[in-house]
Amino acid sequence: MTVLRLIFNEFVGLFVDDEQLALSILAVVAGCWLVVRYAHDTSIIVGVLLLLGCLGVLMASVVQGARKG
Repeated sequence: MTVLRLIFNEFVGLFVDDEQLALSILAVVAGCWLVVRYAHDTSIIVGVLLLLGCLGVLMASVVQGARKG
């Protein structure tokens, strides 16, 4: 039972370690989903938006982490 608890805690730790990063990535994905859902745009633009949004969030997180430490 302790092995399952350890695996579960490690799995949850992947997502809870940096809450701001996880929430920001979810916001980017949700924004792209809204564009596809309501604008009916499934072109390469949505893929580029998703890529640039995730990279921007990651870069902001790295810069913020560097300032803290």
